[in-house]
Amino acid sequence: MNGQQQRKKPHISYRVALGGIVAALCLMTMLMAGVFPILYIAAPMVAGVLLVILVEEVSTGWALLTYAATAVLSVFVVPDKEATLMFVLFFGYYPLLRPKIKRFSSKALRLFLKIALYQAFLMADYLLTVYVLGMPTFDEFAPWVLPLLDLAATAVFLMYDSLLDGMTAFYRQVVRKRLRR
Repeated sequence: MNGQQQRKKPHISYRVALGGIVAALCLMTMLMAGVFPILYIAAPMVAGVLLVILVEEVSTGWALLTYAATAVLSVFVVPDKEATLMFVLFFGYYPLLRPKIKRFSSKALRLFLKIALYQAFLMADYLLTVYVLGMPTFDEFAPWVLPLLDLAATAVFLMYDSLLDGMTAFYRQVVRKRLRR
C-alpha cells in the first residue's frame, strides 16, 4: 500500500443514500434553469460538478449511474430543454471523464482531447437545438458571429475545466474534513 491507507468501500446503503442526495441536488440545480433562464448554461455546469462528490466518496461508476438517473429525470422534469441537452451531452459526464484524460502524460494531447470533445459537444448541441428543439439559428447575423461564439464558448469551457481542479481540491481539503468531524 506504499504508506497510503486503502480507502474502505462504503456500505451499499451509504452509496445509495449519497447517490440519491447528489441526484436530487443535480435535479434541483437543473430546475433552476427553468426558474432563472439566465442559468441555462451555468446550471448544467454546476450539476456536473456535484457529481464529483460521488467520484471522491464512492466511485466513478456510481457517479455515472447517478448521472444517468439525473439525465433521464432531467429530460422529463426540467422545463429548459436546452439546459437538459447540455447536461446530457456534456456537462454531466465530463467531470467524470476528465480524470481519465488527465492520465495522458502530454499536456498538449490533454488539451487537444478536451477541446476536441467540447467541440464535438458544441456541434451536437447546435444541431439538436436547431433541428430537434426548433430554436432559431444565427443565419440572420454576419458570418463571423458563429465562429466568435464558438471561440467564446471554448474560452468559458477552459475556465470551467480549470475551475474543476479547484472545486475538487476545495472539496477534498475543506468540505470533506468538515463533514467527517
